[in-house]
Amino acid sequence: MTSSRGESVTAVACALMRAHHAENDESKIFDDHLAGRLITRAERVFWETRLATILEASRPGEDLSRLDHRARVSEALRASAAPAMALARARFAEDHLHAAIRKGTAQYVILGAGLDTFALRRAHIQDGLEIFEIDQAATQQSKRARISAAGLSCPPNLHFLSADFERETVLDVLQRCPLYRSEKRTFFSWLGVTYYLSSGAIFEVLRSIGMASAPESGLAFDYIDRDGFDATKASARIRRAMERTRHAGEPMVFGFKPDRLSAELAPCGFRVVETIDSEMQQARYFNDRKDGLKATEHFHLALAEVTNGL
Repeated sequence: MTSSRGESVTAVACALMRAHHAENDESKIFDDHLAGRLITRAERVFWETRLATILEASRPGEDLSRLDHRARVSEALRASAAPAMALARARFAEDHLHAAIRKGTAQYVILGAGLDTFALRRAHIQDGLEIFEIDQAATQQSKRARISAAGLSCPPNLHFLSADFERETVLDVLQRCPLYRSEKRTFFSWLGVTYYLSSGAIFEVLRSIGMASAPESGLAFDYIDRDGFDATKASARIRRAMERTRHAGEPMVFGFKPDRLSAELAPCGFRVVETIDSEMQQARYFNDRKDGLKATEHFHLALAEVTNGL
C-alpha cells in the first residue's frame, strides 16, 4: 500500500518500529537513533493510535487502564511479529556489512531502501565506501524532503537510484549509474521484501544481483519459511502479521524452504554462507531481555556470497 505521496506505508511503519526501540528500550538490538527524525508528528500519532487500538482488540475484557499511552504502544509492538523482524534483520545486515568493509568491500547497495538511515548514521564512512539506495522515485523524493526537514544532510558518498522494477532489473539500474563499479566487491542488503514478491520476481532479482557483482560480493536478506504460510503450522503472530499486510494492500505471498535454500540460490550464482532461524536469532539478539521482546517464528536471516561474478 502506498500513501497519498506514493511512498510505501510499510517503510514508514518500519521506521517507527526502529525509532520506538531506540527511544524507549534500554537494551538495544539495533540503535537507529535517527529513524524518529524522519517521521512526522502526524504519522507517529496515527501509528501509535493504531497500535494502541490493536492491543485493546487483542485483549478483550482486560483492564488496560494501568498502561499509559507509551506502555500500550510498547505492549502492542512486543506482541507483533514485525518489530522483532525489523530489528533483527537490520542488525544482521549491518553486522555483516561492517565485516565486509573490513575485508575490502567498496560499495553498499540497499535494495528497497525506504527510510534506511545507515548513510546518515555512518556519515563518517566516506573514504572507500560508496552507498547506493535503490527504491521507487516517490519514496526517494519523500525521503529527501524528510532528511531536509530534520535538519540533516546527505553525505557525498550516498547516491539515490530510482527504479521501476516492473520495467527494469537491478542490473539495469546499476549499469546506468557511472559511479557503480561492477568489478568492485559489493555488499547488498535486501530486507523486508522477499515475502511480498512472486517466486519469479525473487529469482530475477537474485540473478540480476549476481550478474551485477564481482565474486565474493555479499547479500543479506530475510525470508519467511513455507510453514509460515500454512495456517495449520504458522504461529499466531505470523498469521496476524499476514492478515494485517493483506488488509494494507501488501500481502505476503512467498516463502523459501530452509533446507532447499542453498540449492535454489546456486543457479543464480550464490552460495549460502549463513542462515539463522528464529531460535538462533533468539539466542543471538533477544535472550535475557526484560521487556519481553522476542524473535519471530518462521522468520529467517540469510547471508549469501556471489560465486560466478560478472
